[in-house]
Amino acid sequence: MSLKNKLKRMKNHLNVPEAEKKPAASQLSVPDIQVPFREEWEAFGVKPFFFEDEFCLIRETVYPLSHRHGRYSFSELDDVMALWNKGGLTHTLSAEGYEKSQLFFFDTETTGLGGGAGNMIFLLGHARVYEDRVAVKQHLLPKPGNETALYKSFLSEVDITSLVTYNGKAFDWPQVKTRHTLLRDRLPKLPDFGHFDLLHGARRLWKHKLERVSLSAVENEELAFKRDEDTPGYLAPMLYFQFLKAEDPALLKGVLSHNEQDVLSLIALYIHMSKKIFASSDQTSERQEAYAMAKWFIAHKETDRAVSQLEALQGKAFEDSDRALFDLAMLYKKQNRRQDAVPLWEKLTGSDLHICRHQSAVELAIYFEHHAKDYKKALQAAQQAAEDEEISEKEAEKLHVRIARLKRKYSS
Repeated sequence: MSLKNKLKRMKNHLNVPEAEKKPAASQLSVPDIQVPFREEWEAFGVKPFFFEDEFCLIRETVYPLSHRHGRYSFSELDDVMALWNKGGLTHTLSAEGYEKSQLFFFDTETTGLGGGAGNMIFLLGHARVYEDRVAVKQHLLPKPGNETALYKSFLSEVDITSLVTYNGKAFDWPQVKTRHTLLRDRLPKLPDFGHFDLLHGARRLWKHKLERVSLSAVENEELAFKRDEDTPGYLAPMLYFQFLKAEDPALLKGVLSHNEQDVLSLIALYIHMSKKIFASSDQTSERQEAYAMAKWFIAHKETDRAVSQLEALQGKAFEDSDRALFDLAMLYKKQNRRQDAVPLWEKLTGSDLHICRHQSAVELAIYFEHHAKDYKKALQAAQQAAEDEEISEKEAEKLHVRIARLKRKYSS
């Protein structure tokens, strides 16, 4: 930072009035700053952004809505937004009330995976979907000491309703907030907005079949998107440090392309997840995924949708079939459909899973005692539950109390 700007900041802190108010510097007031390899950058669609005595580099790329990214074209976001805006579904990914251009698909590249002030963001990438195009914009830090220009250029774009990221809640956005805190005297405030972190949904739906729920793994398995000659994300810090020494744009072209594909994948993944959420229960062929979706509905208190999903799984063999049956029985109980739950609990008393076997026997004891008033069956169920060797002493005591009470009721 120049001495002039340092003195100006000191004046602001001391509330010393300036003799003459001068217009704020911006990218329009171009200082005498040399941009290394400027012609090479511009050939790659990159232009400098100047702010005060700093600069960053900006690259813009445009795609038609018809462009396919794996199994989806970007125009399919319209279908998804129409589904959400019909309303009637509570969900963390709900875009009800939003325009598609208000979704801000965002990803960063940093000098390391750790947090804190020592880890620096050197690339901010984002995409937005408009009526006639998809616009990708990337903000690159040419070297340390230019972060104010980097975030000034970025924050001029953040007029959004919701951020869409992949692990952005835990990593990307906290990193932005950390760097912004260090520079806040020279930058506008960070905006408030919603945040759709697609990693959480990916873990829910696909952790049972993916060894790592990374964006690249999800691209391959779910989006049918294959990258050609991609620069892996883990190489980005090393290439950036090489770039700081050589300043050659060729070192970062692959990193910029990788980040560009990341934000485009976020659009396709949001379309993919939304379509799965709205798909009818019999359209999900992968049973373990269908069960995961049902649990997601349960978490959002979308009971009817969860019941429909679980009913479609009845009688189908998969790893968590007993858990799915137990969840369905408990939802029937919640809907005051206990008679529908009883045959499921009875079946589950023979389950190999302790939680399903034991809790089903307890639920039967409760049902037959308090609802059916069949004390003989209630006693049999309670005794079966008490015979379970895996229960705690506290649970065993409760069952012995119940059994004693049921014996009195049955004998009277």
